[in-house]
Amino acid sequence: MSRSIRGWVGGGVAIAGVLAFTLWNVAQPSAVIAADKPADKPVVEFSDDGKMKQPTGYRKWPFVGTPVTPNDMNGGDAPFPEFHIVYMDPDSFVHYEKTGEYRDGTVLVKELTSVGTKEATSGKGYFMGEYIGLEVSMKDAKRFKDEPGNWAYFSFGHKYPLKETATTAATASCNACHQANAKQDYVFTQYYPVLRAAAPKK
Repeated sequence: MSRSIRGWVGGGVAIAGVLAFTLWNVAQPSAVIAADKPADKPVVEFSDDGKMKQPTGYRKWPFVGTPVTPNDMNGGDAPFPEFHIVYMDPDSFVHYEKTGEYRDGTVLVKELTSVGTKEATSGKGYFMGEYIGLEVSMKDAKRFKDEPGNWAYFSFGHKYPLKETATTAATASCNACHQANAKQDYVFTQYYPVLRAAAPKK
């Protein structure tokens, strides 16, 4: 966004100060973004008994991809027939841009959305319906030291209303598949074009 400053009159010192402050803010978008989030507020929170609380605000996080495996293309019974809208917490995304790696503390939120209509003015296809579920994966070497890759997975349900808290999913139910099929560090980076484009070029 550009701004024009008109009417440069008078002593100029105060106006110059305002101009310098404005230009500094324009040149420092990260500082403005950081001000929107309390420095001491964690990306996700846990209850005293170790359950993850349902995250909030994730729709403002960087979007990384939306895989979909519809029933129509999988014999009418796909394991995951809905759209998976995937977001990554902002600090981890910045880290990934710099290193191409998932840092300790990375949080990925997967919001499940039904397949809605299959025809639009643009033609036939698969178009998003309604939100139907929420899942989260998190990498934390201290909290999940016994999980493969230190990743843990949580489901808040596949039907609204969602659960307020979720326990860690069994290792065999999620980690095993990610370990066998995910391209990078238990994450299906191969299906997330935003991350592939953001990673440093080697």
